[in-house]
Amino acid sequence: MQTRIEKDSMGEMRVPADALWGASTQRAVENFPISGRGLRRPFLRALGLIKEAAAATNVELKDLDPNLAAVIGKAAAEVAEGKLDRHFVVDVYQTGSGTSTNMNANEVIANRAAQLMGKPIGGRDAVHPNDHVNRGQSSNDVIPTALHVSCAEEVARRLLPALDHLHQALAEKAKAFDHVVKIGRTHLQDATPVRLGQVFSGFAQQVQNGAVRLQESMPHICELALGGTAVGTGINCPPGFARKTIARLAEMTGIHFVEAPNHFEAQAARDAAVELSGALKTVAVSLWHVANNIRFLSCGPRCGIGEIVLPATQPGSSIMPGKVNPVMSEMLMQVAMRAIGNDATVTAAGTTGLGELNVAIPVMADALLESIELLANGARAFADKCVKGIEADEERCGDLIEKSLMLCTALAPKIGYDKAAALAKKAHEQRKTVRQVAEEMGIVDLDKLLDVRSMT
Repeated sequence: MQTRIEKDSMGEMRVPADALWGASTQRAVENFPISGRGLRRPFLRALGLIKEAAAATNVELKDLDPNLAAVIGKAAAEVAEGKLDRHFVVDVYQTGSGTSTNMNANEVIANRAAQLMGKPIGGRDAVHPNDHVNRGQSSNDVIPTALHVSCAEEVARRLLPALDHLHQALAEKAKAFDHVVKIGRTHLQDATPVRLGQVFSGFAQQVQNGAVRLQESMPHICELALGGTAVGTGINCPPGFARKTIARLAEMTGIHFVEAPNHFEAQAARDAAVELSGALKTVAVSLWHVANNIRFLSCGPRCGIGEIVLPATQPGSSIMPGKVNPVMSEMLMQVAMRAIGNDATVTAAGTTGLGELNVAIPVMADALLESIELLANGARAFADKCVKGIEADEERCGDLIEKSLMLCTALAPKIGYDKAAALAKKAHEQRKTVRQVAEEMGIVDLDKLLDVRSMT
């Protein structure tokens, strides 16, 4: 492999000849051969947007040559668009501030800008990664800003629409199944009747509540650390830089980003990310509950509950012909498991803010963005491949509810709790229905008393 020599403050490094990264990035590549995974596309997009906005602000503040800023902005836009992703080679598991990834961005943008100017890559004279691309910035405020921008964009553009999609699908089933009365279950035992539509309305509400919780976490995620530079004091950051750059980011994304009211909190702590992660975990728990209950109600088809019928999506067994499994429920449950695990990672990462900087931001970004992506994709696939095709087995629902011993609950106000309990026990022992035993006992008005819809 052909190489070239690049330099940074620590000296010379050999870099692949066609690589847009430089010496600082190459050191990180050699220091962190950990997972083989870099930071995710939404994070790289956020980095590109930040560098593009910063270049424009530096021109406005007369702190950077307009021509130079123009090529830096163009190169940064290519980073945001994903055109230079192959040059982002630093592992997720790296320096906890994300300095290596910030320098990866600075070096790639500097070398790409040099190319756009018709200059050779590898030099620092035409465009300097620190003096020009990183002007007015520090890794310590850029990386937290990229974390917040990427998470806010992904929640707004991917996860919230997916949850709304699933909510609508569940709400439609709640309406369609409103006439179907089934037996309720508590402690996995028969309980009083409930409408199948009521059950699905509960599922729909859970999903909607999750979306509200995410929206409630957004104001703090939209507070950006940019402008604090090294430790929150803003050293080497010109007055107005943060406010103007953040306004540009808001315009570029359509999201109401604002400068953090306290830069020391914004860099030392990652509480906003922990809050978002908690909301994501709650969404995961809700989706797990919905998927697991839908799987439960469909179990069978002949020897289980079988009150609903799921769409057949694929063969369920390599040995049992004709078997069909609730694979979409199982998929969503596994998605939820991963998101719950990621929340533990984010929680632990949030505790590493000793002194003036949190030092676990890359793994926090990876965990949060993975959870957002998985929950969004899982919710949408579950809605389309499962929920929309669910059918109610009304005959099965009717058979089961007629056999239920808990219909005696409706008799208790008339005959008393103890007699109703004895009636249920007798019906169970004699394998009769509550209605049959009640008739034998001479209880009148049974059609009215045992009207199952009136019990719901």
